[in-house]
Amino acid sequence: MKMNSVENNDREVVIRFMRAVDQNSVISLITAIDKEMNNGVDRFKLLISSPGGDVTAGLSAYNYLKGIPAYVTTHNFGSVDSIGIVIFCAGRERYASPQSRFLIHDVRSVFSSTSNLGEKDIEERLKSLKVDMENISKVISTNSNLEASQIQEFMLERTTLNPDEAVNMGLITEIRSELYSKRSKIISIH
Repeated sequence: MKMNSVENNDREVVIRFMRAVDQNSVISLITAIDKEMNNGVDRFKLLISSPGGDVTAGLSAYNYLKGIPAYVTTHNFGSVDSIGIVIFCAGRERYASPQSRFLIHDVRSVFSSTSNLGEKDIEERLKSLKVDMENISKVISTNSNLEASQIQEFMLERTTLNPDEAVNMGLITEIRSELYSKRSKIISIH
């Protein structure tokens, strides 16, 4: 029997995540979830609107959310971009508001003007970028109806999806305006 997370919210906590993805924001997310799980909560609805950010932090958040003994639902209520999509994919049920969007793009590396890189340093960075791109495309592919190679093409083309396109590719379960019930406990990470 599939449970509707909006109707069965007795032990559901809503977390509103409106930040760039970085180590601090992911630590705040994990800490909030751990605290609520210690209080017996086993259902979470993660409302996400994020410009993306750090790949390592995003993959860590995804692996954490997928690995905990809790039912996680995600809902894009604005714009979920870049590595934010990976976190979004952690939901067993995934929704998007009618006027939301998703941006899928390639992985980048920032070089400072004072960087002094040799050939091996550049090779290491390139290998890391390729592994990150493979990991991201595998996560999105696993949680949609597209192959990893199709996701990599989307990444290279810097693809923006509206909710209808996200439904068609299996990224979201449904387009939904309702975010949570009025009795929900809400935690904000912004």
